Amino acid sequence: MAPRKSVLEILQSTTGYFETHGVESPRLNAQHLVAHVLKVKRIELYMDSERTLFEDELAPLRDLVKRRGQGVPLQHLLGTEEFYGRTFKSDARALVPRPETERLIEFLLPLFTGKAARVADVGTGTGIIALTLAAEWPDCDVIAIDCSHEALALAAENATFLDLASRVTFQTGNLLSDVNGPFDLIVANLPYIPAGEIPGLAREVQHDPVLALDGGADGLDLIRRLIVQAPEKLAPGGILALEIGHDQAERVADLLRTANLRDIRLEKDYGEVPRFLFAAR
Repeated sequence: MAPRKSVLEILQSTTGYFETHGVESPRLNAQHLVAHVLKVKRIELYMDSERTLFEDELAPLRDLVKRRGQGVPLQHLLGTEEFYGRTFKSDARALVPRPETERLIEFLLPLFTGKAARVADVGTGTGIIALTLAAEWPDCDVIAIDCSHEALALAAENATFLDLASRVTFQTGNLLSDVNGPFDLIVANLPYIPAGEIPGLAREVQHDPVLALDGGADGLDLIRRLIVQAPEKLAPGGILALEIGHDQAERVADLLRTANLRDIRLEKDYGEVPRFLFAAR
């Protein structure tokens, strides 16, 4: 009979394995995976740390731990990610939600709280922006656009998962080419990584779809095209909000000025990195 191990021993050994395999936040990752396999909350692991399990009970955990050590994102293994207080499904069909995008939501929310408006989320991916805004702005009409059928399917699943399916329209499209304006807000977190830099990204990021990362030679191909399209799709006074790369603010601001957009404003993410640009028609 194989020896039994306690929850605490499993956490310790898993943490050590992740440390030797270069996993960021190894103990937190271990807690998430053990709790996921045992179907308990993380805090419950320490309330019952002496609970013992047979090795054959932990076969699913061993597989998950191995894959995490190989660089598969934690969110793909858990199948979910938390974003702005809600749980979203997350898998290889779309970019894993990033915490800095929560900061974008914080900047956007005061704009239309308690008001009616038309909103377009371009490159919706998992749907985190569109669905969060739909939940927070019940009087707004939200459309979520993506060129990826797979990503849109995931976003639609999240809408159902969050009971927001009736609040958001999903549409396959090439940026704004296939939708009718005007919109009071166009928001986009488009691919902005220069193509040549993708092979050097962290191994976890390599599991995101290339389509969700590749911004062309300078990282601005899609952002440039969207800015050109935006003025005729915005209502008078309408706002364009963009999440951008850490070194792209000056170049994107120039593109906004060239498109005759006004009131250009740059904001930083939680790490004080210039990350968001806002402009108005």
